[in-house]
Amino acid sequence: MTYPIVRMRRLRQNGLLRDMVRETRLHASQLIYPLFAVEGRKIRKEIPSMPGVFNLSVDELVKECRDVEAAGVPAVILFGIPSEKDEMGSQAYDAEGIIQKAVRAVKKEGLNLMVITDVCLCEYTSHGHCGALRDGRYGKEVDNDRTLELLAREAVSHVEAGADLVAPSDMMDGRVGAIRDALDEKGFEAVPILAYAAKYASGFYGPFREAAQSAPAFGDRRGYQMDPPNVREALREVELDLQEGADIVMVKPAMAYMDVIAKVKELFQVPVACYNVSGEYSMIKAAALKGWIDEKRVVMETLIGMRRAGADMILTYHAKEAARWLKE
Repeated sequence: MTYPIVRMRRLRQNGLLRDMVRETRLHASQLIYPLFAVEGRKIRKEIPSMPGVFNLSVDELVKECRDVEAAGVPAVILFGIPSEKDEMGSQAYDAEGIIQKAVRAVKKEGLNLMVITDVCLCEYTSHGHCGALRDGRYGKEVDNDRTLELLAREAVSHVEAGADLVAPSDMMDGRVGAIRDALDEKGFEAVPILAYAAKYASGFYGPFREAAQSAPAFGDRRGYQMDPPNVREALREVELDLQEGADIVMVKPAMAYMDVIAKVKELFQVPVACYNVSGEYSMIKAAALKGWIDEKRVVMETLIGMRRAGADMILTYHAKEAARWLKE
């Protein structure tokens, strides 16, 4: 028996046809742009390992937010680098901390922009870990339960400054519930939580740690971030965060963990974010600067891959570029 040739190529003949049958679409409304705030004025310092990304003083960060809005990107996520650090990361929850000042300044502009804040202590502690320390079985370790109180204070201070949404990235057990309770107690029941639910202990974070000056002074973060080979554990982490009150869950990094994004979306059917992290960004930028790849084509293909895997929103340093390319 012979079979007719199935002409799959018929619908690929031209751009109009390809667009009509396209299964996955990327839109600027699905992008979130990370920004790094530093103390001072008129500071716009390019991060050597992240071409095109800058440490910004608050006045410059406000200008950048205007540019983000003009590009059509609907949201930014802010990371803070304080002028002083201490053992308890006290600048993270200080009403006059760098993030609190940045949030107030951006909100004062009246931009049509969602302001998300990263809730963690690693940028603020002198030791670079994500919480308060204690003596543990294997040496110094993060004190999980003591850290929850500090994270809750940090989240509340961000919302009091005007943050629209908070995103705990610390990977402490119980942090989403602690933050939800603290926000509700202060009358902020309407503020959503975007939980870094499946955050892996990844080698792709190197450039971010340079940007945020947050490399651990000793050891690493594998004692609380996830082990890269594990998927079932990620699903359990997501489930727990949802039970504690997370409104959106995130998988981080994105490129090497698209199978995790897909499983999370399939199993839970909730809004899913992914973080196209600094190392992923820098690899593409470095190859593009060498002329080895077509930057625009590779960026768009990568972001579409994340959408295809199931991500509803993507945190990416390519956000402004991608939004402008989407208009072309």
